[in-house]
Parts: sequence; structure tokens; C-alpha cells
Amino acid sequence: MLAVLFLNACLTGMRMAAPLQALRLGHREAAVGLLIALFALAQVFLALPAGRYCEHHGLKRPVGWSVLTAVAGCAIAAAWPVFPVLCAGALLTGGAAGVAGIAVQRHVARLVSDPAALRQAFSWLAIGLALSNVLGPVAAGVMIDGAGFRAAFLAIAALPLLGWLSVRGAHDRGSTPPEAANGRDAWNLWREPGLRRLLIVTCLLSACWDVHAFLVPVLGHERGFTASQIGSILGAFGIAAAAVRLLTPLVAAQLREWAILVGAMAATAFLFGIYPLMHDPLAMGLCSVLLGLTMGSTQPMVMSLLHQLAPEHRYGQAVAMRVVVINVSSVGIPILSGLAGAVVGAAGVFWAAGLMVGAGTRLALGLARH
Repeated sequence: MLAVLFLNACLTGMRMAAPLQALRLGHREAAVGLLIALFALAQVFLALPAGRYCEHHGLKRPVGWSVLTAVAGCAIAAAWPVFPVLCAGALLTGGAAGVAGIAVQRHVARLVSDPAALRQAFSWLAIGLALSNVLGPVAAGVMIDGAGFRAAFLAIAALPLLGWLSVRGAHDRGSTPPEAANGRDAWNLWREPGLRRLLIVTCLLSACWDVHAFLVPVLGHERGFTASQIGSILGAFGIAAAAVRLLTPLVAAQLREWAILVGAMAATAFLFGIYPLMHDPLAMGLCSVLLGLTMGSTQPMVMSLLHQLAPEHRYGQAVAMRVVVINVSSVGIPILSGLAGAVVGAAGVFWAAGLMVGAGTRLALGLARH
């Protein structure tokens, strides 16, 4: 959990500091949007090779390379804080966090096999991810205000080193023999009915997460909300998502993954239906809290099911497929939502996403058979 916390905090800190630096340098919003997309784009292309690499080399070597890469990405941004170098730093830190996440998730799945223990373990990893969304931006913001951007990038560079200290004493549980993995295409995992259902469910949930993050500021702007009100609405979502993950390890033995996913998708569809009808900041904030509770509960369930459905010697590739699905959404959904919003408005995009995830509950129901 600490490794995930510190590596992802480096990513979230860079994802806040680099765009601010680009804006200070006078670059337009389109350039800043490209810079933000690069954090996810690196993971799209690295995920599948990283999954195979982790199957061959276990935990420490992938995490070690990720730490060095993340530190390098922050260091070059501190040394030459210009736009092309910031883009390179985004690619390096985004890719490093993705590879480290795959290695840690694969390692955790090999430590425990009981479904309740898997739910509990992945709940702790999800808590680490949630906390990283606070640690990285807060650390970056404090350093920027107190000592400037160069100092902030150097401070962020120290976080991956703490991640390495967290896993240095871990014992690898062995790697997949080369003959067991060579020649296997990760895309063949789509032929497994249960995995295919789960990956599609993951895609739907990730798309809803990205739609919410992208369109709440649009809705708030349309209704004349202040920036602090819009930020508070989004912050309420993040706090609720973290809070529900804190509760999950305590009740992991009583949960059924497919049932949680069905309930969360149905609740998300309902909340997306009423969200655009809320014209008061408090009402939208309440919807955001409820949405954070429902969607925040899904990640541990998805990860637990993923490792129950995937062949043991292909855990790394299964995790990588999930990373690809999530990051393709993170790159594409803002673009598609912006184009669709220009035609049908932000409310129409919310309703379309709600219908989409509501229809997907049938897929989640089918997971009960696997």
C-alpha cells in the first residue's frame, strides 16, 4: 500500500504542478490538456509489456525501474521547466506509476488466495491510491507557494524513493517461467467470458468516473458557481470514495463482489439521472458524495474478481489489460464528452452515461455465474 501511495503521489503531484507551470509559461488550455493526457497515454502503451515483464521478474525489479524513471521525470522538470521537458516528465512519471501499480497488484494476488482476503488486500491498496490523491497535490502546492516550481519538482521526486523503501524488504513470490508466458497474447484474455464481462464493466465504471470529473466544472460554470464551490463538489466525491474504501476491509468477509458491482452501477445510473437536475451547490455536493460512495466501493471488488478469474500465471497481463481500459477512458472520455456536450449539452452527456452504465448492470449480474 505504501509503495502504491508514494509512487502514485508522485504522479498526482506532477499532474498538478506541471500544468500550472505550463500556464505560468503562457501556454494555452489546449496545450495543457495535451500535457495532462500524456500522464495516461504512457500507461496505455506500457501496460501490456509491463504486465509480461512483471510476470518474468516479480515485484522488486519493476518497482525499482519505476522509481528511477519517476525520479528522472521529476528531476528533468526541475532542471529545465519548459513545456517539452514537462511533457517528457509527464510521460515518465505516468508510465512509472502504471508499471509499479501492475507489479504491486500482481504481487498482492500471489500473497493471498482466499476471496475475502483478496477483497481486504485490494481495499488497502485502494486506500493507498485515495490517499495519494491528497498527498501529491498538497505537497506540490505547499512547495510551489513556499519555494517555487523547481523545489516542488524536487520534493515530488523524493516520494518514489519512499516507495522503494517500502518494498525493499519484500520477498518475491517467484516469477512465471518463461515457457508459461512466451507466445501468449494478452488480448487472448478477452476470450475468457468472465474476464471479458469484468473488463467491460470496468470500462463503463471508468467512463462514468471520467465523465463526472470532466463535466462537473462545466455544469458549475453554466450555473454560475464559484471556483471554490466547484472544487468542493469534486473534493466531496474524492473524500467519499476514500471513506468507503476505509470501511471495506472491515466487512470484506461479508461482501460479494458481483452484488456490490450491480448495486453500484444501478445507483450510479440513478444519480447520473438526477445530477443535472440539481441547481444548488449543496444539492450537487450531496449527489457527488453519494456518487463517491457508490463508485469508490467498486475498485476493490473489480481487483478481487480480476484475480479470481484470471489464470494465475497471467495475473500481470490481466492487471495490464485493466490499466489499458482505464487509461484509454482517461484519454478519450474528456474529448468525447466535450464534443458531445457541444451538441446535447452537459446534462445530455450525464444522462447518456447513466443509461450506458444502467444497461451494463446485466453484465455485472452475469459475473455471479463465474
